Amino acid sequence: MKKLPQISEAEFEVMKIVWKDSPISTNDITDRLVRTTSWSPKTIQTLIKRLVTKGALTYEKHSRMFVYTPLVSEEEYIGQESNSFLKRFYNGNISAMLSAYLEHDRLSETEIRTLRSLLDKNSPKGGS
Repeated sequence: MKKLPQISEAEFEVMKIVWKDSPISTNDITDRLVRTTSWSPKTIQTLIKRLVTKGALTYEKHSRMFVYTPLVSEEEYIGQESNSFLKRFYNGNISAMLSAYLEHDRLSETEIRTLRSLLDKNSPKGGS
């Protein structure tokens, strides 16, 4: 697995928009984030530039407009962050993580069915 760039919480908000609607222009990214955050257009442009510098985004210039596409897939990034979180806080022990979660929150029946389905799909066939 390749080493992915470190992305801040604010940069992640930009990435979510690009992942959802790429290729996407600076103006479209800015319009969406101005509606959902308290950030100025200048702040948003700075975040986009940082993501380009970090190698998370690339762009093409179309006339006077910059259009961005991700260089990092959402699945790759989320997977890396999930693994990092699991290693950092639970020494890689997913059972410990789930136990800690269940001590503080309840799962719905739908969530329990989904987890059971995932476990069944990923368990070795024929038992251990």
